[in-house]
Amino acid sequence: MRHREIHRSHHSGWLRAAVLGANDGIISTASLMMGIAAASNDSAAIVLAGVAGLVAGAMSMAAGEYVSVRSQADTEAADLARETHELATDSEGEHRELEEIYVARGLERPLAREVARQLMQHDALGAHARDELGITDEMSARPLQAALTSAATFAVGALIPLLAVLLVPAAQLIPAIALVSLFALVLLGGLAAKVGGANLLLGSLRVGFWGAAAMALTFAAGHLFGALL
Repeated sequence: MRHREIHRSHHSGWLRAAVLGANDGIISTASLMMGIAAASNDSAAIVLAGVAGLVAGAMSMAAGEYVSVRSQADTEAADLARETHELATDSEGEHRELEEIYVARGLERPLAREVARQLMQHDALGAHARDELGITDEMSARPLQAALTSAATFAVGALIPLLAVLLVPAAQLIPAIALVSLFALVLLGGLAAKVGGANLLLGSLRVGFWGAAAMALTFAAGHLFGALL
């Protein structure tokens, strides 16, 4: 029977973008609306702030994630181009370099030399990309995927406190936004921890704590400036 193992590291790219997007969507939109609600009881203004926060936040997340991951992809592409050039101009040197990597990892030199030879015959660039540069297909940067994932999950996260505003009476807006958002954040933290193989309780508490802190500070700021105006 074939032995199969389940590894979670291949989730890291999209999981990071998804969790960051949804987390920011909930926290920033809920905090923004709570700040407005603390300064004014105008439901229309609170909804408008939530919608504006959703659109602006989703676009900001997409742009920021794309630029960040695009920079990583450009760096990887430059490294691969340089490696391609070195393989074309100094194949023996690249063979020795790969051999030394395997010796450092614990292989005896004759075996390391043979492994390097066979891997370079099969896919020289792939072997150097993986073992020298640490670049693999599963972990390589994907800017567009990261940008779309961040924007979509931010929008989904932002909809949660926005829907709370649309479904509850004006007098209950602040507690409704806070409770619904915190519940969603705790679930999100637990889900991210489960997918990533981490502790569910710690993941939930970590996300919930920072979300509560952000909403509390924004509410206090809105209340203070609302009283001054």
